[in-house]
Amino acid sequence: MGNCLHPVERFSVDNSRTQFTFENWNYSYEDNASYELTDDYNLTGAAPCYSCNLLDSSSLPFFILTSVLGLLASGGILFTILRPFFHWQICPSWPILAQLAVGSALFSISVTILAPGLYSAHSTALCNLGYWAWYTAAFAQALFIGCYVFLNPSLNIVQIPGLTLGLTVGLWGAAALLGLPVALASDVYDGLCTLPSYRNLETLKYIHSAICFTIFTVLPLTLLAAKGLKTALGKGPGPWVSVLWLWFIFWWPHGMVLMFDALVRSKAMLLQTCQSQKMLDVMLDVAEALAMLHCVATPLLLALFCHQTTRRSLPSLSLPAR
Repeated sequence: MGNCLHPVERFSVDNSRTQFTFENWNYSYEDNASYELTDDYNLTGAAPCYSCNLLDSSSLPFFILTSVLGLLASGGILFTILRPFFHWQICPSWPILAQLAVGSALFSISVTILAPGLYSAHSTALCNLGYWAWYTAAFAQALFIGCYVFLNPSLNIVQIPGLTLGLTVGLWGAAALLGLPVALASDVYDGLCTLPSYRNLETLKYIHSAICFTIFTVLPLTLLAAKGLKTALGKGPGPWVSVLWLWFIFWWPHGMVLMFDALVRSKAMLLQTCQSQKMLDVMLDVAEALAMLHCVATPLLLALFCHQTTRRSLPSLSLPAR
């Protein structure tokens, strides 16, 4: 899956590659920002570095399968949570859990929009919409989980309509705003939706990387630190630990790798070899693929959470009144 090109040798022909000559190579500084010319300007050292692209048109089956499974699972869990008189409605703060299912479903739809090779030619507007929905859904889920673990899970916010409406509007609005930089930075390149390295879009890409690092990496680390600190000081059980924390496993690497890539592109960090650049590019694709899988895993986490909480709640409700 993907197209992998090895480092270019001087006037050499790879067994399965096309011939590369100095005449057909137009080197530009944009080809590899962190790969510098050597002192003697030999062709091997100066050639641009090409990496494997794991998420190209050959990965279309992975995109489609992830999208379909995510939609089915999200729709199923959302129907179960919202079904009238179903016992999962006694699950504490179930409106927040329903918002997580909605976010997972929205992400699954955006996977189809951005699937490489599904359309003969993407439009810029469609790419903007796809990336905006992709990250808005992810940011919203992260914010809802962060809010939920700081609330007392035994508090049923259905009894506080104002709080429910305020959280819904506020968190979805914040997520939509945070998703704007990546939407504006996306474009069509070689028929695929991507984030091209245009110099006038670099600022937007840096902002997007910082947002992802903050929400996907710093936020869960803050939750863990707060939990450890409160436990050590004996000042209460919050933040409340639950199976929903596993959601961040799918996005934590994405935030880390995006920030590392931003540091490399900004020259704050230099990669000395082509192999290092290749490894970074592969890690970017692997982290994105792992993040995509969250739309299948999130409904399963929600089902497990609701099953655990309702199993504890039902016996207490069935106790005879004294």
